[in-house]
Amino acid sequence: MTAESWVGWYRDRAGTEALTISTDGQRLHARIRGCDFTGEDFTGLYPDSQVPPEGPGFTLAPQGALCGCVLEWDIPMPVYDAGVVHRAVLRCLLTLGRPVPVSDSGSPGLDRLHLGLALHFDGALYASGHAENDFAGALAEIQRQLPPGAYLKSCLSCAFSDYAPTTAVGFFGSLACFREAKESYRTAGADVLGVWDLNSGPVQETHRCPDFELRPAAGLGHRGAFPPPRTELIHVQGDFRPPQAPASTA
Repeated sequence: MTAESWVGWYRDRAGTEALTISTDGQRLHARIRGCDFTGEDFTGLYPDSQVPPEGPGFTLAPQGALCGCVLEWDIPMPVYDAGVVHRAVLRCLLTLGRPVPVSDSGSPGLDRLHLGLALHFDGALYASGHAENDFAGALAEIQRQLPPGAYLKSCLSCAFSDYAPTTAVGFFGSLACFREAKESYRTAGADVLGVWDLNSGPVQETHRCPDFELRPAAGLGHRGAFPPPRTELIHVQGDFRPPQAPASTA
């Protein structure tokens, strides 16, 4: 996979620092105040070595991941439109809140997790809003706003990527790539588990490679089309009562 670097800013209660995030399409690496953090997900960036609590002033969740901070960075994002691949910029703003007590299930969490994405393309701004809580949902919202025929050229919009049917979609980087088993994936239909062992490993939603092929409108595999149909809420006026079972005539 092709390595790339993204530049931006890191902010916490101790101040603001310039930030560089490096990635190979599967793992992330960030160096902040002389300390290295690595992981497969922005919610799971762990220090490579023990961080002195009295030193750089980082906040770490109970499981050791970086939190209590704001990350802001730019990702070059190709956009295909009218037969031409244009260079666009995806501006990312991520707030990792402070840790909350471990739940009964033993899973620690954060008091806040907020992701905002904004695509700067052809003089216009396409923003994800505030309703999405992972990269897949935020990028899908941006894709819906693009002009007809235009699309993001990344692994999330590729015909050969999918999420595991047996697990929830992760915040970032849990997409599986089937570039080495294209025809098997195409013909598997919704039975992705039958060919799951043929995937090439996890890949980040914002990554891209020479094997890219636009995901068909009819969709493929478990996750179907990109973007998926938006789920609309049904607004009910007045008092709502659930349907009642018919009275027994016995």
